Amino acid sequence: MEIRGPMLLPARREDIELETIDGLTLVGELALPEDGEPAATLVTLHPLPTAGGFMDSHILRKAAGRLPALADLAVLRFNTRGTTSPRGTSEGAFDGGHGEAFDLAAAVDFVRERGLPRPWLVGWSFGTEIALKYGRDHDIEGAVLLSPPLHRATDDEVAAWAGDPRHLVVVVPEFDDYLRPDAAASRFASVPHTVLIPVEGGKHLWVGENQTRRVLTEIVAAVNPDALPLPTEWDGPVVEG
Repeated sequence: MEIRGPMLLPARREDIELETIDGLTLVGELALPEDGEPAATLVTLHPLPTAGGFMDSHILRKAAGRLPALADLAVLRFNTRGTTSPRGTSEGAFDGGHGEAFDLAAAVDFVRERGLPRPWLVGWSFGTEIALKYGRDHDIEGAVLLSPPLHRATDDEVAAWAGDPRHLVVVVPEFDDYLRPDAAASRFASVPHTVLIPVEGGKHLWVGENQTRRVLTEIVAAVNPDALPLPTEWDGPVVEG
C-alpha cells in the first residue's frame, strides 16, 4: 500500500499535557515507535495560529503519523498558548512569539523528564521563529527550519547561532511566499555552518505528497540518516487519520 495523505502507521500514541512556567496547560500528543526505543526526538513547533496553524498542520501530523514507524523517531506535537485543534485548546492567548518561549521550554522539559533521546526542534513557518529565538537556551542537538519567514527572529538572533555547536538545517521552498532561497542564503550568511536546502518547486505550505515526502526526508536526513531512504510502501496495518 502506498504511503500517502493522512495515513497513520503503527506507533504508541499518547495524549499529553505540558505545564508552562507561567501556569498554563498546553495540550499535545507524543508518538513513539511501536517497538523499542526511539533513535531521536522531534519537538515540533507549528505555523502561525492566527493564520490557521496548529499541532495538526499537515506536515507535522504526517511526521507523527509516519516517522515513528519509518525512522524510529519520537514525535512531540502540541498547541502553543491559545491554539485549538481536535486534541483540544491550550490555555492562554497567542503572544506573538514572546510568551511562546515558555511553551517551548515546557516541551523540552517534558522530553527531558520522559528521558527521550536526542531532541531536535522542527519548526514550520512561525514555529521557526520560536526555534531561532529560544532554541539555543535548551539542551537540543539542533533545529530543522521549514519555510522560515524571518519576520520575528531578528538578524542578531539568527547570528547568535554562529558560534553554537548545534546543527541548523534550513529548508526553503523555491516559491516561498516570504523568504526564497537567495534571500535565505543572505539572511543566514551570518551562521556559516547553516545547511541551507533549497527545494525546487516547493511552496510555503508544502502541499502535495511529493513535497511532504521531500520535507520528511530532509528531517530524517538531519536527525537519523541511517533510516533513509524512507519507504513509500507499507505492508502492515494502518489507520486512516
